[in-house]
Amino acid sequence: MKKIQAVRGMHDILPQQTPLWQFLEDTVRDVFSRYAYQEIRMPILEQTALFKRSIGEVTDIVEKEMYTFEDRNGDSLTLRPEGTAGCVRAGMENGLLHNQVQRLWYQGPMFRHERPQKGRYRQFQQIGLETYGMAGPDIDLEVILISARLWRQLGIQGLELQLNTLGTAEERNNYRQELIGYLAAHRDQLDEDGLRRMDSNPLRVLDSKNPDMQALIESAPAMMDHLSEESRQHFRQITDGLDAAGIDYVINTRLVRGLDYYSRTVFEWVTNQLGAQGTVCAGGRYDGLVEQLGGRATPAMGFAMGVERLVALLETLEIQPAGSSVDAYLVLMGEAASTEGMLLAERLRDALPALKLQTNCGAGSFKAQFKKADRSGARVALVLGDDEIANGIIGIKWLREEREQAALEQAELVSFLERL
Repeated sequence: MKKIQAVRGMHDILPQQTPLWQFLEDTVRDVFSRYAYQEIRMPILEQTALFKRSIGEVTDIVEKEMYTFEDRNGDSLTLRPEGTAGCVRAGMENGLLHNQVQRLWYQGPMFRHERPQKGRYRQFQQIGLETYGMAGPDIDLEVILISARLWRQLGIQGLELQLNTLGTAEERNNYRQELIGYLAAHRDQLDEDGLRRMDSNPLRVLDSKNPDMQALIESAPAMMDHLSEESRQHFRQITDGLDAAGIDYVINTRLVRGLDYYSRTVFEWVTNQLGAQGTVCAGGRYDGLVEQLGGRATPAMGFAMGVERLVALLETLEIQPAGSSVDAYLVLMGEAASTEGMLLAERLRDALPALKLQTNCGAGSFKAQFKKADRSGARVALVLGDDEIANGIIGIKWLREEREQAALEQAELVSFLERL
């Protein structure tokens, strides 16, 4: 019989990998809470219309990558390809947005039918942060500062912050028309994607990685030349704030978001450590999306980051979470020790909430149990047998250090493990 395997592009995260994931997730939760952001949890399934209206029908995500199907009622449903649209939908539906200020974050699986490669999967984990109701540059700056603090707390160095502004919707539309004219005049230099996007999504042409189009892109009109003084001042306040905070950045005038609801500030954190998948966090202001989905005009700003890429970066940089292994392994020999050992382990866990104690189950010889203890990564093995029970003691065998095996009074075990 043929073995059933995981769906292509959807991978398992194994026990030896999860400590790094938990370290990342715990750090994110800690950093976001320090800025008073609240977690929101949205469904994995949404109505397909939500993504067609938010992302746009003439996009690779909607045209090629979404997992869409009809349910038994004939409704078209889609596994969410990203989190922002669902967050806006939840905010509108539950009355969180109108005339209110919200600071929200979420995490969970997203789905895109892409060609699987390192750092890019068909089911991938995403962490997102979204803010609503604040139009000034101060919240843009705060969002970028949060991401910068997250890298520091994770111990990640060497990321480059790229920054750009897309102006207001009106300024962007004026620029869009000029860009379409420019691209139309150079139609013969566009590739297939460029021709397809020229009228419907021209800013995405600027994001092309095709080396044959780079000279054309470099000579294209610049968005910066179409900004009002108000938009320039908005951007200037952000760069001034980053300068004051000592955060380096590069202004990348070709950094765009190909969706109409984006406006003003856009940014990315990129690395050269992961090959082609260099963007680990991307964000921007999207003041038009709430209105586009049927709500009242609401300023919004946020970012999203792929967990797999960040975990890969932590691995590449050899960043390991502290204290992820077992502290002690309880070796039990004999029927009485098996029962007494379980009760002793529970008393130790009550007394020491941070203790990571693994108890041997399934019997086995001393040799076999010590092999298990060694594989667990524990620093010490605690040995309990009939003699130890009779004398009220516990054996201590060091697994990672050259130290003599010893015996302790059971009453002294809590203070010993505290010091450990």
